[in-house]
Amino acid sequence: MDASERRPYHLTVSTPTPPVPQDITALEKHLCIACGAQAEWNAERQRLVCPFCGTEAQYSFKEGTGPIEELDLERALRETDDTQRGWQAETKSVQCRSCKAVMVYEAARVGQNCEFCGSPALVDYAATKAPVTPSSLLPFRTSEAQVRDTVRQWFASKWLAPNAFKRKALVDTLHGLYIPYWTFDARVHCPWRAEAGHYYYEKQGNNRVRRVRWSPASGVIDHFFDDLLIPGTRGIDHGLLAQVEPFPTQDLLSYDTAYLSGHVVEQYQVILVDAAEQGLVRMQAEVRQMCIEAIPGDTYQNLQMSPAWSGRTFKHVLVPVYVMAYMYGRRSYQVVVNASNGRMGGTYPISWVKVALIILAILIVLAIVNR
Repeated sequence: MDASERRPYHLTVSTPTPPVPQDITALEKHLCIACGAQAEWNAERQRLVCPFCGTEAQYSFKEGTGPIEELDLERALRETDDTQRGWQAETKSVQCRSCKAVMVYEAARVGQNCEFCGSPALVDYAATKAPVTPSSLLPFRTSEAQVRDTVRQWFASKWLAPNAFKRKALVDTLHGLYIPYWTFDARVHCPWRAEAGHYYYEKQGNNRVRRVRWSPASGVIDHFFDDLLIPGTRGIDHGLLAQVEPFPTQDLLSYDTAYLSGHVVEQYQVILVDAAEQGLVRMQAEVRQMCIEAIPGDTYQNLQMSPAWSGRTFKHVLVPVYVMAYMYGRRSYQVVVNASNGRMGGTYPISWVKVALIILAILIVLAIVNR
């Protein structure tokens, strides 16, 4: 088997800024009726299209009628049926001994090298539980050509970046992939009580002194959290993902492997129990802020809350992003683009020569002003 035939279906990574592997296919084959090549999801035409002859595949997607099913969280944390696990295809998971990346290949294929670092040192990898099947996804809406233009403009706008970096415009390393997310719903009924502080002023000599008059306050917060997003990936920096969120979960479609054709799919590494805990922490922080805003007066103290949670549900979804991981000097950087709405976030090298010149210019101006 030659190198061009050795293509993994799904991959997951454990490093913060991994290189994105090339030529990775999705779960199932969707062959072109004209030339027999693999048809791929085309963001511009919103159909399966052959990348070689341009023929549109005659494929009936799963109907996305009605709301996507929400799953009971407490029950899922206790047990998940085996039919809800896996990628609906026979696969084999391997881990690279060198870079620790986890990749999922077709079970029949052997002799693979790591798609991240090229190392042949792959060993069988068995997770504690097989992955839960995604229930829904967002298809790619932004084309790769549009994203490349956006990235070039972004590079050009970074005037603190080294000039050599701008000239490189590393858009050839851009790749589209699906990353895992968990969404959580919950309803909260939260009675609260606190001491509300009201400012008043007293005159002491020639000075006005601020005092606080304390009085008891109480109330109730009722709120519904809808589709709180928690990333299931460890391959993309969560700070960058926060820059490109939110993903339009109201547009989720039923899971269909045809949408994945031609794209990398990352297996989640943040398991459900951990994601649920992160989601609850975020919800609790938001409820606390709601209570604080409900307290009358100018300040507060001794806030006490008694939240009661109900209707906790979740979904495992796939969302589309474009990722560009690259090295400049000895450091790695990453750019992420939300393929649903085009929002972009990224990191880039800073020219310390330019920074030093700016500081020097500021010092010169200050010296002139203070003469």
